[in-house]
Amino acid sequence: MRTDIRRIAFAYLRLSNEEAAEGESSSIKNQRMIIQDYCDRNEIFLARVFVDDGWSGGNFDRPAFQEMIALLEQGKANIVITKDLSRLGRDMREASYYAEQYFPERGIRYLTVADNFDTEQENIMAPFQFAMNEVYLRDGSRKVKEVLKAKREKGLYCACAPYGYVKDARNKNRLVPDEATAPVVQRIFEAAARGDSSRKIALDLNEDGVIPPLKYKVLYQGNFSEDGAARASDLWNYTTVKRILKNSVYLGHTLLGKTKKASVKSKKKLQVPKDQWAVTEDTHDPLVTQELFDLAQFNLGRGSFDYRQYDHVRRSIFSGIAFCAKCGHALCSCGTVYKGEREKYWYLSCNRQRQDIAEPCTGVRIKYSDIVEVVRQDLNSLIDLSPEEKEVVVREAMRRAGDDNLIKSRQIQLQKAQTRLTTIDKIITKLYTDNAEGKIDDNRLERMLSELQRESVGLEKTVASLSGIDPVSETQQSYRAFFDLASKYTHIEELDRDTLVTFVKRIEVGPKVLPDGAVKATHRNQPFQQSVRIFYKFIGELDVIPIRDFPAVAE
Repeated sequence: MRTDIRRIAFAYLRLSNEEAAEGESSSIKNQRMIIQDYCDRNEIFLARVFVDDGWSGGNFDRPAFQEMIALLEQGKANIVITKDLSRLGRDMREASYYAEQYFPERGIRYLTVADNFDTEQENIMAPFQFAMNEVYLRDGSRKVKEVLKAKREKGLYCACAPYGYVKDARNKNRLVPDEATAPVVQRIFEAAARGDSSRKIALDLNEDGVIPPLKYKVLYQGNFSEDGAARASDLWNYTTVKRILKNSVYLGHTLLGKTKKASVKSKKKLQVPKDQWAVTEDTHDPLVTQELFDLAQFNLGRGSFDYRQYDHVRRSIFSGIAFCAKCGHALCSCGTVYKGEREKYWYLSCNRQRQDIAEPCTGVRIKYSDIVEVVRQDLNSLIDLSPEEKEVVVREAMRRAGDDNLIKSRQIQLQKAQTRLTTIDKIITKLYTDNAEGKIDDNRLERMLSELQRESVGLEKTVASLSGIDPVSETQQSYRAFFDLASKYTHIEELDRDTLVTFVKRIEVGPKVLPDGAVKATHRNQPFQQSVRIFYKFIGELDVIPIRDFPAVAE
């Protein structure tokens, strides 16, 4: 047998789930046997076989196929063999691209055994073969939709079993309770019915070491890729709990058809209007009663609604303005009441500083009264400036804006943005040409154009901002606008929401920094420093040190 590089081949085998149901004619075993026999008869060394079992021909992002392409790029073989053209793929544009352009341009011979396609020969019938394979793809998609529709109308469960259930071993279209996870679902509903929040339920489940749904599927049920399995969290979160509490499948009802594919070739799922969902009642054993389900629903919404009727509830003025300097997430209002004191124990804390989510932020926290006072004092320091002092601030800002290094930096930014816009125009022209020649399909063209257009919009804004006004004039106008606004205010005694949003665009709070050797501060028994960066409207962050000193407070 010859083993020189000119006779080294890769075999590619593919079978979708729908084709597997039609019989053995296209089975992986049969494809392997046919190709091996062909190689033996023609003295071709079959170096490796790549198999995508259970993958549709309309999708070219198949793991084995992409692995084969990567090795071909490295020159590991120069022959690719499939049983027929449909094994390569059923998408007419993509299959034609690989068979008639990609492989020949790289000196790779591509051939099929069953329908005599060979890149070293004239393939007059190839366009019709590619077209018929796509017709098969579309017709198969139509048949699958019809079968699923018929099953849904009969109340048959034709989707993955939800957490708490498994498929009946005697009837794969029927759900039965899962002995391992059904008690967890019942526990969640019972806790919600008692009034526990979804966040508390998640924390309790994590504390007891209960495996969350996706992780459970990875470990015991699903067939996940390595990357897919790595994304499964070991922790419950309140979103997962809410999703379970809202799912009427646990009442014994089948609810399907909530989403649909955008097209036969697209992976994107679109939401279907609720009145078009396929709902069939009493199709399997319920895990909870209607009474328990309704009580859980009532308590599920109560936590986010009823509190607003109480006057004593703390209402932060910093919503949408204050953020964690470490992770960028919003700071939320939190606190407790001790000996009747509410204001004293009121804080803003990082929204990701929770243990019920994967990779939580170590977070920041600041006393609510402290951040109010910091912003109030900082804002007053600007409002209270005399006209002469304001003029000095404006002139200093103009001087910094006119700095040669800053101007040069802006010119470089402008040049880069303009160059990239020119490049994008050329790329778009090339994409349209490739699409017309069949090198890329319409879906890929649309995705790439969408990304390029989004980038273009941002670049055009950058060009406009850098070339429209010189930096000195722009700075002068911004500061004038800010101080004109400030002139309408006198000294601020109490900071409220309206005043805050008038002047402040964003606040970033950093973690506390304690003195060397100090332990964690409790009730302000230790002095500390904390970064509070204030970004004002029009003028941004002023040229000041954001580190604030917070002295110890005696109890």
